[in-house]
Amino acid sequence: MKDKKTPVSLAVLAVLAILIYLFRSKIHFDFGLFVRQLHLIDYRHVAAGIGLIWGTYLFRSWRWTILLGKLRKVSPLSLTGSHFIGFTAVAIFGRLADLSRPYIIAKRTRTSIAPQIAIYTLERMFDLGSAALVFSTALLFLPKNMPHHETFVRVGAFSLAATIAIAIFAIAIRIAGSALGAMAKAILGKLSEGLGETVAEKILGFRDGLGAIPSIGSLVVTIILSIVMWAMIAGAYLETAHAFVHTPELGTLTFASVMLLMAASLGGSLLQLPVIGWFTQIAATAASMQAFYGAPIEASTACGALLLIVTSLSIIPVGLVFSRIESVSIGKVAEASEHAAETSA
Repeated sequence: MKDKKTPVSLAVLAVLAILIYLFRSKIHFDFGLFVRQLHLIDYRHVAAGIGLIWGTYLFRSWRWTILLGKLRKVSPLSLTGSHFIGFTAVAIFGRLADLSRPYIIAKRTRTSIAPQIAIYTLERMFDLGSAALVFSTALLFLPKNMPHHETFVRVGAFSLAATIAIAIFAIAIRIAGSALGAMAKAILGKLSEGLGETVAEKILGFRDGLGAIPSIGSLVVTIILSIVMWAMIAGAYLETAHAFVHTPELGTLTFASVMLLMAASLGGSLLQLPVIGWFTQIAATAASMQAFYGAPIEASTACGALLLIVTSLSIIPVGLVFSRIESVSIGKVAEASEHAAETSA
């Protein structure tokens, strides 16, 4: 895995270096002010943000045990270390190590990798829906003095409507997945037989994934866990911004306002490369803070770097400790998960 990624990372680094050199005269950045911003941080907010992020891994473990319930009964605490190790692999090696958690949990619970990848896929769907619900609901309550207020409120309303539509569609698949799959195959098959079969398989796979949830009560608990977890993640972003008590543009942000920052940060992390991805994520969040809130570039960059530490890098020490306790090699797990991803694809 390292051999494949190194040329790409070096190429991206070279391009960034060239761009910085070419536009160095147009970049007005006070490094002294940047360092002072870091010294003026209120670390109580940082600790609160890290605590919220670490707490989400307990919720993730609890949710995974529910989705795993029909296959194997395990306690949430027994999977907490696996989540820390898996996300540590992602923080170090990038998104190609995203399947580390299914791989580790399969080994830990002595189950095959296929159902764990199915649970991972279902988990991603719950994450997407919950994040969209928290994001869109909060956007409806943006302060009226925010730039482009009406546009963001409309986006929030549209996102909320789309989330509700997806939820209704998911319920329909759970109730009548076979009929919907056959309908999709018949309609899309007229355009392309392969397309029709692929869409039908995806619908049936999603139905089977939803069918793995033991009961309606378990489904409700899973939804609540997902929403609370993403609210905690948003809270971690808010606490990190409030750590910059001497920068009013950041220190006085509301929960609704921080949604824009969270969206930019998550967008910047989607195609994360090892190490290089850290800087692209910082750049994305810094640019958004400057554009949305009018924060100085030095404070925005310092906040972007701190967000990366709080939401991603802070788990690395804990993940390394768990990897020693559970005798797991993070490098080998990341490589095995990449192979699993290629196989599943």
